[in-house]
Order: sequence, then structure tokens, then C-alpha cells
Amino acid sequence: MDFRLAPEEKMILETVRDFIRTELTPLEGAQQEAHLAGRGHEFPDEPTTRRLQHKAKDLGLWGIATPKEYGGADLSTVLNAMIAMEMGRCLVSFQFPGRADNILFLANDRQKERYLIPTLEGERRSCFALTEPTAGSDATNIRMTATLDPSGDWVLNGEKIFITNGNEADFAIVFAVNDREKGTRGGITAFLVDRAMGWQSRFVPTMGTWGPARLTFHNVRVPAENVLGEVGYGFRLAMSWIGAGRVTIPARAIGQAERLLQMGIDYAQQRVAFGNPIAEYQAIQWMLADSAVEIESCKWMVLHAAWKQDQGLDIRHEASMAKLAAAQMVNRVCDRILQLHGGMGYTQELPIERLYREVRVYRIFEGTDEIQKRAIARNLLRGYARVGSWD
Repeated sequence: MDFRLAPEEKMILETVRDFIRTELTPLEGAQQEAHLAGRGHEFPDEPTTRRLQHKAKDLGLWGIATPKEYGGADLSTVLNAMIAMEMGRCLVSFQFPGRADNILFLANDRQKERYLIPTLEGERRSCFALTEPTAGSDATNIRMTATLDPSGDWVLNGEKIFITNGNEADFAIVFAVNDREKGTRGGITAFLVDRAMGWQSRFVPTMGTWGPARLTFHNVRVPAENVLGEVGYGFRLAMSWIGAGRVTIPARAIGQAERLLQMGIDYAQQRVAFGNPIAEYQAIQWMLADSAVEIESCKWMVLHAAWKQDQGLDIRHEASMAKLAAAQMVNRVCDRILQLHGGMGYTQELPIERLYREVRVYRIFEGTDEIQKRAIARNLLRGYARVGSWD
């Protein structure tokens, strides 16, 4: 097991760091202003995003997770996780160009031409629509219906909620029930549904800057050729999509926690109370020490899961543990750093209060803490994972 990066991997990581330092970090002031004005979910705007993506492409940061056959860099899961950590340290939200939902690569040739390739080239935007008002972590209980019409079209009816990019996307990857008796074993189908086919979206306000959407489908007709994968076997695709996020999300949480910890270190050395920098007080030192230990522990959990995926091994158990641990960790670190800053941490002059609200969602989306614990315990009890194993 070798955790050393190759020279070219180190160069890529340095390029990412330079891009963050020169292109993204200078925008943090404007990001905070947009947040205070209630427009945080709209920043950066489309022109700024396009400019940043062109710059990233010029630097060779295009398609970092995209297979080489589509012109991508096809970087390892480990390196992508490290890049996500770097991006987490920046307060400005950004995604490198040349990216598409992993399950779009499983589309047929016609669908790839119409959906995948334009998405990679930045001409189209997608969203992943699984969660419903009555089916969050219990995705097996989705109610949106897909009825086969005599004409051969499918007719979709129902609602989706908390859909990332749902307000910006021009097509959605939608999961609907085609046979309720079969359920997840042949009864849920994935569809590629253009906005022009009739679905509508509206913004869902949240406690953070995440701006998801509620999607409404009323007799939306979808051609049979827009079925993604096989009829009835869409749930497998959905779980594949969610599984990928259980490495990326904790990696980003680690980067955010590291940014917070550095803020705490800097402030503790500058702030004087009772005649001394507060860094000299044990209570403050323990906050910093506990945070550093937890961050480092989670970092290696994420990297281990990423490494196993690069070896072609099943990482569901490790990914659930990494996601659970990092989601809880970043919330604790954020709370400590806010406490360390005292009243200033509670104000909107610093970004800590915003991060305090933003990181809370990590314990909810892509599988709640409770779902992760259920999966971890089940894996242990059924023997899918073994205590003390090095596999």
C-alpha cells in the first residue's frame, strides 16, 4: 500500500492550489457580500463561472474525473478526493469543467450524443432527481409514477425535492416507479427528461447557501428511447450515483474543517484576554488539538476508501464510515471555532456562522447519519465487513 503521489500527481495538486489562490480566494469577499444580501446561492454568477471554467481548462484542469476516452484526465479517486479537500478550504463554490454524473457514462450511444457529450462540453446541465417529499433516506419508497402509454411513451407524475442544480438544469435524471409490486427489484426506472418536456422547478430556501429545487411532473411524456439503462433497474443506477458522493462529500468536509482550524489558530495567537494571547490557555489549546486529531483521522478514512476504489474493491462500508465520521467531525470543529472566536464568531462579519449553517446538511443529504449507522452495523452483523480486517 503506497500513499505517495507520483510527480505528475503532485504537479496537478499544486496547479489546483494555485488556481484556488489566484482565481477563487480573491472572490471570497464578494461571496460574503452576496451571502449577506441573501444571494449566496446565486454566487458566482454564470459569466463568472464560465470565466473560471475557461481558466481551469487552460490550466489542464478539465474532466478530472472523466474517462480518457471522452478527453478527460481520468484522475484516480485518491487524487480527486485530495482535490475535493483543497476545494473545501475555499469559501467560493466551484466545479471544474468537463464533469458529468457518473451514471450518464452508462447511457447508450444516442443518449451519450444528446446528453453526455454536451454536458461534458458545458453546453447542457443536468440534475439528479431521486428524493421526494415523503422519501428521503428511504429512497426505496419513492412514489413518482411512470406509466407506459399505448403510444409507447412513458408518462411521469409526481414531485421531487431538494434537487441540486434543479433550477438551472435543462434535463433531469429522474427515477420513477413503473411497477410498485416489484419495487427496487425491477420496479424503478431511470429516465432522461428534458425540461422542455414539461417539468417545472422552484427554489427551496434552506438555512445555508445551498439552493435546491422542488421539481413538479404533471403528465410529462417521455419517449421510450429516453430510458437510462434497463426498464425497472434504475435503482441500481441511483445507488451507484449516491455511492460516488460518499467519498467526495467527506473529502470536502475535511477541507472546510482545515480552513476553520487555521482560522482558529490564527485568531488564538492574535486575541489577547486577561493579558495573554488566548492560545496560551489550555481550554483553547484543547479545542485546537481535538479538532486537529479528528480532522486527521477522517482524512485517512477518506483516503483509504478512495484507495480501495482505485483497486476495484467494494468500498460501501468504508465510504459509509468516512461520510458519517467526516459529517459529524466538521460540525464539531465548526462549533469549536465559533466558540473560540466568541461573539465575533457569532456575527456575520466572519464566515464562520455561514459555514456553521452550511456544513449541517452533510449529516442529512446523500444518506443521513442514521442511515450510515444502519448500513455500517448491518455490514458488521451480516459479515460483509470484518472487525480488524486489512482487506
